[in-house]
Amino acid sequence: MGGSTEALVVASHEVALEVNTDKTKYMLMSRDQNAGQNHNIKIDKKSFERVGQFEYLGTPLRKQNYIQEEIKCRLKSGNVCYHSVQNILSVSELTKNIKIKTHSTLILPPVSYGCEIWSLTLREEPRLRVSENRVLRRIFGPKREGIMGK
Repeated sequence: MGGSTEALVVASHEVALEVNTDKTKYMLMSRDQNAGQNHNIKIDKKSFERVGQFEYLGTPLRKQNYIQEEIKCRLKSGNVCYHSVQNILSVSELTKNIKIKTHSTLILPPVSYGCEIWSLTLREEPRLRVSENRVLRRIFGPKREGIMGK
């Protein structure tokens, strides 16, 4: 941990910048509550505080890296958007491309906002997939078996 922080301080000096120790904090994310250092990092007479949680893109991040509640909240937001446009998605006169664009612009963003900070487990992946598949079934219709049953 200290090596990457030291590299940040050195790189900032090279371009005539200084890392603000009042605004720069660090957090070690792990499901193991006792993982890692329990102290501040000190480099060049600068001390970087370790925190247990902070908010990023409106998502509270905690050191235990439990994201289930955030995913649940995002899926709920996506469901609200889905229900507001479900009648549009079932109109047969609209092309599939328009329906896909509707999904991409109105339903997917509230679900995926901030997802780059998620560390998914096998438990959360199916919940996201089920939500996505429900909308795609509405757009493409139910899966139909072929002539040979394939």
